[in-house]
Amino acid sequence: MDRGGHRMTKGKPAKPRCVGVVAKPDPRRARPVLKRLVQRLEKQRVRYLLDTEAADLLHRSGDGIARAEMAGKVDMVLVAGGDGTILSVARNLGRSQVPVVGINLGGLGFLTEFSAREIDAALESILQGDYHVDRRMMLSVETRRHGKVREKHVVLNDVVLNKSALARILEIELQVGEQSITTYRADGLILSSPTGSTAYCLSAGGPIVHPLMQAIVVIPICPHTLTNRPLVVPGDLVLEARIHDGGGDNNPFLLTLDGQVGLPLGRGDVVRVKRSRLSFSMVIPEGRDYFQVLKKKLKWGGR
Repeated sequence: MDRGGHRMTKGKPAKPRCVGVVAKPDPRRARPVLKRLVQRLEKQRVRYLLDTEAADLLHRSGDGIARAEMAGKVDMVLVAGGDGTILSVARNLGRSQVPVVGINLGGLGFLTEFSAREIDAALESILQGDYHVDRRMMLSVETRRHGKVREKHVVLNDVVLNKSALARILEIELQVGEQSITTYRADGLILSSPTGSTAYCLSAGGPIVHPLMQAIVVIPICPHTLTNRPLVVPGDLVLEARIHDGGGDNNPFLLTLDGQVGLPLGRGDVVRVKRSRLSFSMVIPEGRDYFQVLKKKLKWGGR
């Protein structure tokens, strides 16, 4: 690790041979950045693939491919957008574990490390293989019904068990390892990675956890019992959340993955969460550390 707490790759990374270019569908902010990225790639004679959104923004619709199709074809991804776009890339390309360069187009952006202003200078070094990678823990998620696995997913930020709009308060039993911890009576339950601790977790009153820690954060949403507080557990433990009550035939429970994928659940279903064997590789700017990011994004020290 460096002084800023980043886990670095050993040795110098290889130069990317083929780069994926992904964009948020935002013509005003994304198109100028995309044009500069493509010009730089072509100048350096680096092959690239455009996702569907990026191709549409560049009026090259016939050249675009789905993000998931980039897996195995690219060895780096440039993302022009916000944290939501990064989460989409993590979901679609996480298994390929290629380094991802996030370019912030103007939002809060905890995951988009580079600003649009600094990416031009940074890209020169990145394309020569001169960059640092921050490896983030991901979560493996399974849903089970009657003991049988129904769905498997990998997420970067968080897993949220929630009620539908008209459902009553939920009863969710949490087991950590072999031990039953408690049964929450709450509006929902968040199971977050350290990276996700600055997302929904933070809004729900959870702690900020350094992204290189191997841990899982448990946050009840508006618990009925005020002594139910956020809990941080070691990342090598397996968590199981079982839904006991709160929904109905017309108002099923909902499992949300990274705020982007929703899966219906029923009474008695189990959500099993553990640390994934995969990690998410984020390219970080030279000299940047996590505490600088927190100070800037959360305006610590300001008056």
